[in-house]
Amino acid sequence: MNAPASIPRRRPLAVFIVSGFLLAAAFIAVAIGFSLLFPNRLLDRAWRLNPAGAALFRSIGPLSGVFLLGLGAALVPAARGLLRGKKWAWSFAVTLFAIDGAGDIVSYFLIHDALRTLVGVMVSSVFLIVLCRRDFREYCFAPVFKPEKVNIRR
Repeated sequence: MNAPASIPRRRPLAVFIVSGFLLAAAFIAVAIGFSLLFPNRLLDRAWRLNPAGAALFRSIGPLSGVFLLGLGAALVPAARGLLRGKKWAWSFAVTLFAIDGAGDIVSYFLIHDALRTLVGVMVSSVFLIVLCRRDFREYCFAPVFKPEKVNIRR
């Protein structure tokens, strides 16, 4: 009797999109983390895009740079895990986007920027909706069938 063949899982396009976003976020987090820990002119130009964020991160001190480096280091395996359909990576991504959306809501009460809050909550919500779609969940939670070893005795 032949061993059952491994059943290939179809990877939804959304998995590539979310993984790509996580990799881009990892790159940005690492770049910002380095700019906080090792200030230089080149990276300081990026802070012109968000001077309020620069002031906040610098007020926290080097710990914020370490946190962002850690976040960047965690995002890379999460993106890879999503591509491989790992449950933990799906849980990590859902938690990350839920915290991000909640953080956007909290930041509204601190900076009173309704547009930034609305855009941030919408982006996080879209990612949460995509992650919770049936095809995405089935890809990450489907059992992985591995061929059994067949012992043929003669």
